[in-house]
Amino acid sequence: MLSWYHELTSGERRTFWGCFGGWALDAMDVQLFSFLIPALLLALGMTKADAGLLGTSALISSAVGGWAAGALADRFGRVRVLQWSILWYSAFTALSAFSQSFDQLLVLRTLQGLGFGGEWAAGAVLIGEIIRPEHRGKAVGCVQSAYAVGWFAATVVSTAVLAALPAAYAWRAVFLVGLLPALLVIYIRRHVKEPPLFARTQRAAGERRGPLAIFAPDMLRTTALTCALAAGVQGSSYAIIFWLPTFLRTVRHLTATGAGSYVAVVTLGAFCGYLCSAYLTDAVGRRRNFLIYAVGCWVIDFAYMLLPVNDLAILLLGFPFGFFSQGIYASLGPYFTELFPTRIRATGQSFSYNFGRSIGALFVSIVAVLAETMPLGEAIGVMSLGGYALAIGATLLLPETQGIALDAAGPGGTTEAAIVREAMTATQDR
Repeated sequence: MLSWYHELTSGERRTFWGCFGGWALDAMDVQLFSFLIPALLLALGMTKADAGLLGTSALISSAVGGWAAGALADRFGRVRVLQWSILWYSAFTALSAFSQSFDQLLVLRTLQGLGFGGEWAAGAVLIGEIIRPEHRGKAVGCVQSAYAVGWFAATVVSTAVLAALPAAYAWRAVFLVGLLPALLVIYIRRHVKEPPLFARTQRAAGERRGPLAIFAPDMLRTTALTCALAAGVQGSSYAIIFWLPTFLRTVRHLTATGAGSYVAVVTLGAFCGYLCSAYLTDAVGRRRNFLIYAVGCWVIDFAYMLLPVNDLAILLLGFPFGFFSQGIYASLGPYFTELFPTRIRATGQSFSYNFGRSIGALFVSIVAVLAETMPLGEAIGVMSLGGYALAIGATLLLPETQGIALDAAGPGGTTEAAIVREAMTATQDR
């Protein structure tokens, strides 16, 4: 099962683990906040709408940071921007521990989001370019599984700290854990190098294009559809993962320890879902894998959030819930890498992904608004089901790119871009 990993070169493996660590710690920093919402509601006198605004502001700024980081990565390099992003989000997560009011926390969470978005932008294109075509889906999907590792780490850390320390300052201690990702930069600086493909493109005359090139006529349809796909997946996902601990505490009336146990089951399912999706995306193709997972998400979300099931059923449903709702992400990285040409790959990939993240930010706030007039579970369910329907529609309009070899050709365009255009035309004809 892991034979593909043993076929990787030492450079590919080092890049794999550098990106895996970045994703895991990125996820941990973000998810720590979701576990602190009940404590912050009391400590800073916040409302659920305030909590939703905090989540929305961080996600919108991450969309801005992601697009900016993508453009910078096309200009200065994937590895360098990856390091900058990790240091940025680590610093502002830790600084959140010193917030004295909602307004201060809002500013710090907004600034933290810039780095959070930048890490995915640089890391996704880096791992996508460094891994050979036949293993790209598995490698990028397995790196994406690090999100579940980071989510689980946030579950363990927040549950342990909130249970061990007085509520008045336990949430501050949890935020300080956000300093840990900065240590990963030491490893990246020593062991991770720029992809040769990027270096060749940098030397090619006429290949550099500005960040608005993704809206050129030959790329506009690809950009619009990848934005819609990312919006559907991430809007649904963030509506779920941001509000899940609060749903378990306030609707299911679980203790912090009990809610942590339920979320741990979800993260285990997510980890398995990532790995399964990573293998499926190379076995059955990007589009078919998306459709399998999107339909699975729709069915499980409906049962988890909208059906009157007992706590035991919620616990048992947690595994498939995490499996589908997070595993669907494993195809996004390789798919977006293959849909954009090298000269604008980081820009296009990061803009589409982070546009979806900004829509996800709106989903978080809309759930908070809907929860004022309906049960929180129904509010989450309505938004997530609508998002997955959007993702299914976008997937059906995009071409299959499985097996495309990334290549940096001359100013007239890139090999992979020509193949994608042909596939896009065939998809429209069908």
